Amino acid sequence: MMQPVVQELPPSAPRQGNALTRWLGRAILRVTGWRVAGTFPDLPRMVIIIAPHSSFWDGIWGIAGMLALGVRIEFMIKAELFKGSLGWFLRLIGGIPINRSRAHGTVEQAVARLQRDEPTWLLIAPEGTRRRVEHWKNGFRRIALGANVPVLCTYFHYPDRTMGLGELMELSDDEAADMAKLREWYRPYMGKNRGTI
Repeated sequence: MMQPVVQELPPSAPRQGNALTRWLGRAILRVTGWRVAGTFPDLPRMVIIIAPHSSFWDGIWGIAGMLALGVRIEFMIKAELFKGSLGWFLRLIGGIPINRSRAHGTVEQAVARLQRDEPTWLLIAPEGTRRRVEHWKNGFRRIALGANVPVLCTYFHYPDRTMGLGELMELSDDEAADMAKLREWYRPYMGKNRGTI
C-alpha cells in the first residue's frame, strides 16, 4: 500500500488554507515524489528547526508541504526575498522578513510572537545560510528558551525525497551539549547539495 504524501494535523496545530490549497500542495508533492514523514506533536507553540538547508529548492518543497497539510508555520527568511508579489505571497503563508545585516531585536520579536494567545509554530534553519557552516547559529535556542517552548527537529533527506518530522527536544542549560546532540541527530540526513556535518 502506498504511503500518503502527508499526515493529518493534531488538534492544536495552527492552520491556514482551504481544500483547494491542500489539493494543490498534495498534487505538487505527489507529482514530484516528495512526502512528509512522521507526525507533528499536539502542541500550540513550538520552535521548529530544519536542516540540512542547502538549496533554494528547500523552500519550494517546504511551502508545498505546508500547503498540503493546511498548516501555518511562520518562518524567518532574508528580507531581500520580500519584493513585489513574491513578498506578498511569503507574508500570506507565514514569512517573516529578517534583515541579516541589522538583526538586533529579532530574538525578542520572535519570543513575543510565540507568547501570543493564538497557536504559533516558528520555523528556523539553524545553519542560517545554504552554505556549509561549522557552527550553527544559536538564535533558535534563545527563542525557544525565552518563550519556554520545545524544539521540534525536522529534516530534508533528498535521496528519498522526504521532509521528516522528528524528535521533540527539551533544551538544557548546557548550550554546547544541546548543539552537539542536535548535530549528531542530523548526521544521517542529506540535503540537495550536502549534509550537516
